[in-house]
Amino acid sequence: MKLCQTPTEFRDACDEARKKGRRVGFVPTMGALHEGHLALVREAKKHADLVCVSIFVNPTQFGPNEDFSRYPRDLKGDSDKLSGASADLVFAPEAAAMYVEGDATRVRVSRLTDVLCGPFRPGHFEGVTTVVAKLFGIVGPCTAVFGRKDYQQLAVIRRMVKDLYMPVEVIGHPIIREESGLAMSSRNAYLSADERARALSLSRGLRLAMDAFAKGERSASVLRGLVHAEVVANADSIDYVDVADPDSLDVFSPVASTDRAKDEVGDRALVAIACRIGKTRLIDNAVLGEDHWA
Repeated sequence: MKLCQTPTEFRDACDEARKKGRRVGFVPTMGALHEGHLALVREAKKHADLVCVSIFVNPTQFGPNEDFSRYPRDLKGDSDKLSGASADLVFAPEAAAMYVEGDATRVRVSRLTDVLCGPFRPGHFEGVTTVVAKLFGIVGPCTAVFGRKDYQQLAVIRRMVKDLYMPVEVIGHPIIREESGLAMSSRNAYLSADERARALSLSRGLRLAMDAFAKGERSASVLRGLVHAEVVANADSIDYVDVADPDSLDVFSPVASTDRAKDEVGDRALVAIACRIGKTRLIDNAVLGEDHWA
């Protein structure tokens, strides 16, 4: 496995692979890798001959009061895990290589970023799309794999790729969960034993909604209420528990009982959560009518 630290070195390696007729797969990460990330690497290997992974804690997607400085970093440990997963290239640049002196360009996707996490993390998605656009520009034509735990991020990146005619195929991989049901996340490392136990309320709430949906419940208000009741009893604060269209991300707002038709979801519905357990912000989601997990 080769480690690249400059954009030029990484681009040359990807170009050389394509010249030899090899397909390039790409998994962008911020490091602190866990089994969820390694599942993305294995998925990329199904679609490509050369699998590249970036490790870069992107400063522009963190707000002023977020956890950029304490976000876990372990390049050696991450590299060992990637080697074990048979990744071929690791790109681990310094911030100055990704944001050169005089940097003045940002990429922004509208509408999809106005809901869910958008209002609670101003500038976050602009930071995400900007760095991912940079990474796609360096890697070149490829198949990129993202986890569906960051469902909104996946939707935003797909929109950016489509709108800007980027030569990238984007694949979304199902959420990888611990045996307890907790969605795997690098930020789980922040949780104490008590906080980890309370964090299970997210997956329990989603399971309640999934079970109700499977039995025929189609009221967004009812489905949201099932999840919210479970989470509010355990979380220290809640940014949102929302039911939304899984394609447009349009959120079903609470409506009067007389407007039942406006509260009705279709054959698929996204239920998304963002809350804090202790000081740790966690997100989770499920697409009702599509996701299935024990």
